[in-house]
Amino acid sequence: MKISALRLFNVKRFAQRGVAIEGIGNGVNVLCAVNEFGKSTSFEALHALFFQPHSGTPGDVQRLRPYSGGSPLVEADIATEEGRYRLTKQYYGGRFARVTDLATGRLVAQADEAEAFIAGLIRGGTAGPAGLLWVRQGLTGIEKRSKSEEDSEKQVRASLLESVQGEVEAVTGGRRMAEIMAAAQEALAELVTPSGKPKANGRYAAAIDARDRLTAQEQRLAEDVRVLREALDRRAVAVKRLAELDDAGERQARRKAVETAQASFDAAKAQGEALRTAEAEWKLARERRTAAERELTAFRTVLATSDAHWAALQGAEQRRDEAVARRHAASAGVEQAHAEVAAAEAAEQEARQRLARVEAALKARETLARHAALSERLAGAEAARQALEGAQARLAVETLPAGAVEELQALEIDIAKLRAVEEAARPSVAIAYQPGAASPVLMDATPLREGEERGYEGQAQLVIPGLGTLTLRSNRPPQDNSRLEKALARHRALLAAMGVATLAAARARQIRAQQIESEARELQGRLALLAPEGLARLREAAAMPGAVEAEAPGPDEDPAPLRASLAATEARRTLARQALRAAEPLRARADEAFVEAETALAALRAERTQIEAILGPAEARGARLQELSERFAERDRHSAAAEAQLQRLRATVIDLESAEAALRRSRSVEDAADKEAATLREAIAGLNAQIGTRSDEAVEEMWGEAKEALAAASARVEGFAAEIRVLQRLASALEAARAQARDLYLKPVMAELTPLLGLLFDDAAITFDDKTLLPQTLRRNGHEEDVERLSGGMREQLSVLTRLAFARLLARDGRPAPVILDDALVYSDDDRIERMFDALHRQSRDQQIIVFSCRQRAFQKLGGNVLTMTDWQP
Repeated sequence: MKISALRLFNVKRFAQRGVAIEGIGNGVNVLCAVNEFGKSTSFEALHALFFQPHSGTPGDVQRLRPYSGGSPLVEADIATEEGRYRLTKQYYGGRFARVTDLATGRLVAQADEAEAFIAGLIRGGTAGPAGLLWVRQGLTGIEKRSKSEEDSEKQVRASLLESVQGEVEAVTGGRRMAEIMAAAQEALAELVTPSGKPKANGRYAAAIDARDRLTAQEQRLAEDVRVLREALDRRAVAVKRLAELDDAGERQARRKAVETAQASFDAAKAQGEALRTAEAEWKLARERRTAAERELTAFRTVLATSDAHWAALQGAEQRRDEAVARRHAASAGVEQAHAEVAAAEAAEQEARQRLARVEAALKARETLARHAALSERLAGAEAARQALEGAQARLAVETLPAGAVEELQALEIDIAKLRAVEEAARPSVAIAYQPGAASPVLMDATPLREGEERGYEGQAQLVIPGLGTLTLRSNRPPQDNSRLEKALARHRALLAAMGVATLAAARARQIRAQQIESEARELQGRLALLAPEGLARLREAAAMPGAVEAEAPGPDEDPAPLRASLAATEARRTLARQALRAAEPLRARADEAFVEAETALAALRAERTQIEAILGPAEARGARLQELSERFAERDRHSAAAEAQLQRLRATVIDLESAEAALRRSRSVEDAADKEAATLREAIAGLNAQIGTRSDEAVEEMWGEAKEALAAASARVEGFAAEIRVLQRLASALEAARAQARDLYLKPVMAELTPLLGLLFDDAAITFDDKTLLPQTLRRNGHEEDVERLSGGMREQLSVLTRLAFARLLARDGRPAPVILDDALVYSDDDRIERMFDALHRQSRDQQIIVFSCRQRAFQKLGGNVLTMTDWQP
C-alpha cells in the first residue's frame, strides 16, 4: 500500500477549513514547515482514518475535533496491487465511511464494509505493519511503554521474522518452533490462565472445585461428629447442675435473704422521704432570706446615689439642646451643595444628549452599510438553502435502500443459474435429416429443424411423415422448483419496493442518487461558507435595525466642540460633588452627636424613673427602710432554724443505696437460680433432641466415606498440577532454546540493518534483545553500551534505522507499507542527520517514506519529493 494524497476538513486547528497534501509519490516525500503549521495534525488525522472507526468517538477522535465543534472529515488516496482507491471518513454529525475506486468512480464499500476494507489494508490494526512503522512526534519506540503496547509490537516483529527467514526452519526459533510453543501454550491455556490461576470451566478448575466441595463436606461431617460428642458431654454437666439448683434447703435460704433485705430497704426509704422534706424547707427559707437581703441592699444603694443622678440628668438635657443646633446648621450646608450638584448634572446631561444625537446619526449610516452587505449574504445563503432542500428532496426520492441493488443483482444471477440447472436436467431430442428429405418431423405440432436440440417435460410426440407418431416419455419424478419460484417472487418484490422495472433502471437510479448526494454536499459546503453560524443567526444579523432617532448633524455642526462642552460640564459636576462630599461628613458628625446626646438623655431618664419607683415618695423613705430591715432579720432566723433541723435528720439517716444494693443482690441471686434452672431444662431437652437426630443420621459412617472421596479428588488435582508443571517447564525450555538461536533468528533484520549502521559508524554492531526483538546494546570501538544509556539523538537514530530495516522485510514478505516519521530526528547533529538522510534514500528505492519536520534548514539537505499543503474544499 502507498499513499498518494491526504485531505482534511474541520480537523483541530483547521476549523471550518480544508487543506490537502497532494502528489505524494514513491521514495522520500518531505513536508517541512514551521511549528503550528499542521504537520502533526495531518499525521493524527491519517492515523485516525486507518485505525479509528467512523461510528465511535474515543479519545483520539475527540482530539481531532476543533474547539468550535463540528464534524472532522479525513480523506486519503492510496494505491495497492488491486488498484487506486479513495478512503473517506467523517466523524460526529453525518458520520460515514466510504471507499471509492478512483479509476471508475464506483463506490466500492461504505459504512461497516468500508471499515473492513481499511482493516484489510493495515492487517492487524495498531498491532500490524502500520502500527510498527508510523512514528508519532516525540516517540522513538525504544522508550519504556505499557506492557500491552510492547507485547503487540513484539508479536508483529516476531511473525515477520518467522515468515521471511526460511533457514530458521531447521533450528529452534522458526515457524516449527512457534507451532510447538503454540501447542504447548494452548494445552497450558486449557488448564490455567496466563497468570497461573486455574482457568474457569476448565478440567483443572473442575477438579479443584470437586476437591474443595469434598473438603467442605468432610469438614462439615467432622464438625457434626464433634458437635454430637460435645452435646453428650454438655448434657451430663447440665443434669448435674440442675440437681444442685433444685435442692429444697438452697431454695429456702435464698427466699429468706430476699425478705430480710426488703424490710431494711423499706425503713431506709421512709427516713429518706423525711430528709428530702427538711431539705426542701431549708432551701425555701434560705431563698426568702436572700431575697430580703437583696431588696434591702438595693434600696440603700439607690438612696445613696439619687442626688448625683439628678445633676447628671440636667447636664445631659443641656448637651442635647446644643447638638440639635449644630445639626440644623450642617443640614443647611448639605442642601446648598445638593442644589449645585443637581444644576451641574442637568447641564452635563444636556451636553451628553446633544453629543449622543450626533454620534447616533453617524452610526446609523454605518449600520445601513453593514445591513446591505448582510442582506446580500443572506440572499445567497437562502438561495443555497433552497437548492440544498431541493437536492435533498430529489435525493429522498431517488435513494434506494442500502444493499437493495446488490441483492437484486445477486437474485438475477441466482435465477439465471437455477434456470440453467433446470434446463440442463431436462431430457431433449435432436434430429439430423437425410439429404433430400421431403417433410420435417413435427414435435408437438412444431417443425423440428436440422440440428436443433429441443427439451420437453413429461412426454413429447414426434410426427414422422410416412411413418407415424413417435411418443417420448421422460419418466422422471416432478422437479422441485421452489427455490426458483421463491427467487422470482423475491425479485418481483424487490423491483416493486424500489419502484423500477429492471436492474439497469435500479443502477441508473442509484447513480442519479450519488450525483444528487454529491451536489447536496457541495451546496451544504457553500451554505456553511455563507452562514457559518447558521441561517437563523444570519437572518437575525441582517434584520433591518430600528429607526434612527438622532438626526444627522448639520453642515456646520462638528462632534468635537460638543465633546469639549461635555468635558467642561463634567468638570463642573465633579467640583460640585467634591463640595457635597466635604459637607456631608459635617452633617454626619452632627447627626452622630445628636443621636449620642439623645441616647444618653433617654438612658438617664429611664434610670431616674427606676430610682423613683424603688425609693417612692420622699416622706415615706425612712419607714420603708425600717420595714425592709425588720423583714430581713425575721427571715434570717427562719433560715437558721430550718438548717438546724436538717442537720439533726442527716445524723440519724440510714444509707438507702446500701439497703437497695443488698435487696437487688438477694433478688438477683434468687432470680438467677430460677433462670439457670429453666435454661438448663430447655438445654437438656434440646440436647436430647440433637443427640437423637445425629444418632439416626449415622454421621460417623458418612464422615469416613467423605474422607476417602476427598483423598481421591486431591490425587486428581495433584495430577493436573504435575501436568501444568511439565507444560510450563517445556515452554521455558523451548523459550531458552529459542534465545540460544537468537543470532540466526535475527539474521534477516541484521542483514538489513548492518549496511545502514555503516553509514553512521565505521565499526559498529547491534545486539537485539530476544524478548522484545529491539536493539539492546551497541558495540563500537571494542566497547558495549546499553541502548538505554545512549544519548537521545543516538536512540532516535537507531529507532529510525530499525524501522527502515523492518519496512524492507515487510516489502520482501509482500506486505509493503509506508514509513511515516513525524519530527523523528529532532536530537541529531548536522553530520549525523545528513548520514540519516542517506539511509532514508538508500531504503526508499522500492519503499515509500513520508517525513514531517519543522526543522526547515536542516531538512533542506534531505531532498526527495517536496510536499506542500494547499487549501481544499470537500
